[in-house]
Amino acid sequence: MIQEFIDRHFYHLFLITLFFGVVLYGLIGFQSIDELCGALLFLMFLFHMFNTKDWEINKFFMIVLSVFLFYLCYSFYIHSNSTKGILMDFIIQLKPYLAFFCVYQLMPTFSEKQKTILRQSSVLCWGLLIPIGIAGMVNPKIFTVTMAHASNYAAAITALALVFFYTSENSRKNRILFIIMLAIGLASGRSKFYGFFILAAFIVLYFNHTDRIKVNLKNIILFLCITVFIAFVAKEKIELYFLQGISEGAEKDYVARFALYATSFLIFIDYFPFGCGLGSFATFASGAYYSPIYKKYEIDGVWGISKSYHSFISDTYYPSLAQFGVLGVILFILFWIYLLKKALHYLKVTSDMQLTNIAMILIAFFAVENIADATFTSNRGLYFMMFMGIIYANMKQRIRAHDIAEIDDEIKETKE
Repeated sequence: MIQEFIDRHFYHLFLITLFFGVVLYGLIGFQSIDELCGALLFLMFLFHMFNTKDWEINKFFMIVLSVFLFYLCYSFYIHSNSTKGILMDFIIQLKPYLAFFCVYQLMPTFSEKQKTILRQSSVLCWGLLIPIGIAGMVNPKIFTVTMAHASNYAAAITALALVFFYTSENSRKNRILFIIMLAIGLASGRSKFYGFFILAAFIVLYFNHTDRIKVNLKNIILFLCITVFIAFVAKEKIELYFLQGISEGAEKDYVARFALYATSFLIFIDYFPFGCGLGSFATFASGAYYSPIYKKYEIDGVWGISKSYHSFISDTYYPSLAQFGVLGVILFILFWIYLLKKALHYLKVTSDMQLTNIAMILIAFFAVENIADATFTSNRGLYFMMFMGIIYANMKQRIRAHDIAEIDDEIKETKE
């Protein structure tokens, strides 16, 4: 009964988060939708936990919570920002992890009818977004008028394409259709989407059989070639963020990003190993409750990250890891390795490529997106981490079903 309740209401929450938290987010302008959906998800998680006998909680989730509580105490200890600033950033930084682990714990399942509705809805919305993409290629301001920003358009296309792929059969035809749907996002003109599209297409077309997912010379060479190609496509942005430095001719938002990246390396050294603390650097909270660290490193006069105008202060994610220091970076990398290993274990047990491919695509999405956007902690991050939770919950369910089937086969063989 409890699981039926969870399945029914999570489906509605997933739809709301998809359409109002991603697809229509820029149009409706309700910026608190991700906090609202996140709160509802957490309440659903608490309801599930309190209505089960054993109160089972994922061990890795407990480790993540412990790490965040440590950094919360550490931030208060070093006075990284005001109490409100620290607490705000604590919630924002924890939000994507809560989204993943809450869904993973709930283990929701979509019925075939629900999957059909999701698939048809995603294709319909994708079709409605095509004219915007075509018009946006002619006049980029169209994206601002309809989606608030081109990155919102790219994220909406990605979300809809992944929903289609997830709710469809794992056939070559559907893989090609997924790539076609995803390709419309290229109209956004975002360099990071070009890189993500290349990775997603490679994953879907090349890693379509279990024999191909292995560490060998061929795959290493292919990976290096793709990395070089992506670097070539994003050459201009890489030079702006990491090589050229601040110049008079650079676009103002690029200057802000460069300043954040450059300063983050100094913070990693000066605040080794735990970082400068929550709410102190390259996050929304560090701008809302203006952090003294910007003045300390003399970047408080940079356009977009000044006290009077800080709209670009959280315009990228990776520099914000300076808040957690070298140790935090290591733990962040270990989290993604943990997810990748679970996906590969699932593949080894079940030989199911579809869920494994989707998991790999989502990991690639965050890896690329976070270079020039704080996607991980944004409204888009909440949705895609919820989606990640569904994928890994499905993996867990199918591994259990596989194990039960093996036990039944062994019992039958014993009786015979």
